[in-house]
Formats: sequence, C-alpha cells, structure tokens
Amino acid sequence: MKVPKHILPIIVVAQFFCTSLWFAGNGVLISLIGHFNLGENSFGNITAAVQLGFIIGTLLFAMLTLTDRYSPSKVFLWCAVLGAIFNLGIVWEGNGWTSILLFRFFTGFFLAGIYPVGMKIAADYFDKGLGKSLGYLVGALVLGTALPHLLKWLSAVFPWQYVIYATSALAILGGLLMVFLVPNGPYRKQSQQLNFTACFSVFKKKDFRAAAFGYFGHMWELYTFWAFVPFLLGLHAELQGNYAFPVSFWSFWVIAVGGMACVLGGYISERSGIKRTAATALFLSGICCLVSPLLLLYAPTPVFIVFLLFWGMVVIADSPLFSTLVAQNAPIEIKGTALTIVNSIGFAITIVSLQVIPLLQKLITNEYLFMFLALGPLFGLIALRKKH
Repeated sequence: MKVPKHILPIIVVAQFFCTSLWFAGNGVLISLIGHFNLGENSFGNITAAVQLGFIIGTLLFAMLTLTDRYSPSKVFLWCAVLGAIFNLGIVWEGNGWTSILLFRFFTGFFLAGIYPVGMKIAADYFDKGLGKSLGYLVGALVLGTALPHLLKWLSAVFPWQYVIYATSALAILGGLLMVFLVPNGPYRKQSQQLNFTACFSVFKKKDFRAAAFGYFGHMWELYTFWAFVPFLLGLHAELQGNYAFPVSFWSFWVIAVGGMACVLGGYISERSGIKRTAATALFLSGICCLVSPLLLLYAPTPVFIVFLLFWGMVVIADSPLFSTLVAQNAPIEIKGTALTIVNSIGFAITIVSLQVIPLLQKLITNEYLFMFLALGPLFGLIALRKKH
C-alpha cells in the first residue's frame, strides 16, 4: 500500500510540537527557579520529576496496552491536551515547590502518550523503510532536545512565561494535526483484550531481546552525554583558558547535529542493513567515550568542537534503528506496548547513568569521567552479537 505523502511530515511535526512540552520547559527552568525563589539545587529535582513522570507513564501505558487497544492517534491527542494543561500550571503565581514538581511530573507522565506513541503510529504506516521514517521522527526529537540551549542563549529576548504559553499551544495543535490528518495505519492490528503481562512476556523473544538490550546500552550513554555537553565544553574552555567561550551556543549545535545523523542513518540502513548500521554507530560512540580524555586535554578548541559534533552524531544515530528493530521483532498486536516498555526501561537506565558522574567526580579527575559511558555501547554490542 502506498502511504500518502503528508503522513510522515505530519507525524514528525506533531511529535516535535508535542515534545516541546518536555524540552522547552526544561529550557526555561533557570528563569522559573529564579521567579519562584526555589534555590539552585532544585534544578535537578524538577528535571528528574519530568523523567520520573515519563518512566511511570510509559510503564503504566505498557501494562494497560493502551496504544494497542485504542486508536493511537486519539491517545496521542488526549495526552497532548492533558500534557499542555499541566505544562501551563507552572506559570501559576501561587506555585510552590510541591506544586511545580507535580506539574512537571504530570507533564512527563502524559509525554508517555506522545513519544513512543508517535513511533507506534509511524510503524503502523511504514513496514518497509521504517528505519528511514523513524530517523526523521527521532531527528525531530533531537532538535527538541537541543532547543533549551538555544532558548537559554536567546533568553534575554522574551519572558520565560511566553515559552510555556507557546509550547502548550503547539502541543494542542500537534495533537489535533495527528488525530485529524493521521488515521489508523494500514499495518495496525488492534489488540482485543487487556494483558498486563504482555509488556514483559515479549522479552522471551530472542530477537526482540537483542534489539531491546542494544537500545538499553545506547541509552546508558546518550542522555548523560547530552546532559554533560555544556560541562564538557566548559571544562575544555577552562583548560584552554578561554573564559569567553559560548558554551550554550555550541551545546545546541552538538546536540542538534544528531537530528541530521538520525535521518542519514535511516538512509544508510536501507543499504547496509538496520542492525549493522546501528552496531556501527554504537561502536563509534563507544570509541568517542574512550578517547574523550585525550581530546579534552590536548586538542585545540576547533578540533575538540569537531570531535564533539561527531560524537553528537554517532551517539544518537542508532536510536531510531534500535526502535525499528524493536518494532519489527515484536508481535504486531502489541507493537505499541513493546515500544513503550522499552522506552520506559531505557529512560530508567538514564537516571542511573546520570547519577554516576557526580559519584565518579569524588574518585577521579574530570578529564576521565566520560570513559565510563563506554560500558553502555559495550553492553549493547555484546547483546547484538550474542546468540540468545
């Protein structure tokens, strides 16, 4: 069946609009914290609240098999609307510490019905060429991830509340676009009954397990790298004695370039194979982890920026490919559930990984911190090669 040309662009745009609740919200957190006098230490807790909400949301959505039992476009719309409402809550002048945490938690919770559901919708439309399609989808997500750094760089231009108003409006628009312009796809098979164990029993399938474990190894590295890109740039600038270095500007580009890599990886996978292309990206990002001390200490600033741009590409290029492998190796009637539970576990892993660097800082010097991230790619590569 030939898919109408508007389907993929609409899915990508709707996904980007709705995930802006996550990323643009994080981009104004410093202004939010200052406005409500919450203290500098609250930054990590507010960010973690969104992550925790997403993890719990994806786990619950997977256990209830919501996107396989109901129209994924309608689930997407309701989650976009509810996420937008909770996002708006943080501009309420009566906010305190607890209410802001709750608003961000529930924003993350309803993002569980957006990010993995968008991939499920794409999988319902694209059987062949799914890697390329998800490359565009994850590429849009990567641009969203980079957005806070650009907003921080431009933060003097407009009040932070305007960002929240705009992202909530965009999320609702994204949900409406999806429900009206992207009906149920031709490859969707509705699950007829509630199955609480489906999200766990799917791991008994060896090819699915290999794809999921590869994704988990990738996630161990990805979000910690993204979170510490400003730290890496700042550390290098400090070592070079360049205290006027535009850290936020280059942080945006190091992360944003990964969007192009996702699209490029999708096209390469059509020639070289999805599994092989994913493994290659995972291997290259692992090498970047291991050589990071040398570049931090000895590379001139232009060379270090090129290195980080390359790392920013290979660290994410495998993400849509692993999601493709997960979707292709899951039973068709629980494809959405499979994608959702893998997202849930993957993001839970990122929380553990993010806590390791502060612990390691007490034991080793900063230059060697990021070598430990290579454990993720190593685990993923072993999972891909192992005969389960």
